[in-house]
Amino acid sequence: MNPFLGWRAIRFCLAQPELFSTQLRAILRASAEGNVKMMYPMISGLDELNQANALVEKCKAELRAEKIPFDEKLEIGAMIEIPSAALIADTLAKQAKFFSIGSNDLIQYTLAADRTNEKVSHLYEPTHPAILRLIKLTVDAAHQHGIWAGVCGEIAGDPALTPLLIGLGVDELSTAPPVVPQIKYIIRRLKLTEAQALAGFALQCESPSEIYARCQQLARETAPSLFENKT
Repeated sequence: MNPFLGWRAIRFCLAQPELFSTQLRAILRASAEGNVKMMYPMISGLDELNQANALVEKCKAELRAEKIPFDEKLEIGAMIEIPSAALIADTLAKQAKFFSIGSNDLIQYTLAADRTNEKVSHLYEPTHPAILRLIKLTVDAAHQHGIWAGVCGEIAGDPALTPLLIGLGVDELSTAPPVVPQIKYIIRRLKLTEAQALAGFALQCESPSEIYARCQQLARETAPSLFENKT
């Protein structure tokens, strides 16, 4: 009944290998023409990641046999948007080249709060301690295995949260194009030591609202012009 908990993303792809293989072959062929990376959505465990990687290898073998070029070093990563994936990120990192933390779904799944439902939307808190700890766990696991970790979703495009994410060790922020200049502006003016101190505070704090207030304070001090017209 709930499509977000149902048959979609990597689950659908693995259940439809012919359709998935067509998509994989297309991505592999495109990789010969430019800087292409591929990412599996909604990974919940190692078995899904291994199955997807095995299908990629099969498609690569077919393309080699057909003498169709592709990038042999194509980076393949995993979306970390389900709590189970974050909790075993150290295991997944052995089979992936990067992580992208899907913050919207990670928050929704972790807090069991549909942000589109006005009755529970107040529970959808990006600075909830559980969310920050899952992000930190994922980033640390990635770095321990020599891969990078990014964040996508709404929190990646919130300038007030940029210092916190940088402090948590996030390597890349994926945002909507109109927000990119603001995020780059605040990153250029941010002191890493201050960002790390903020992250340290946030990981020890029990109050989401207090964490967000501290984030806003540092962001305003770092790039006041971004917040001049905001209440």
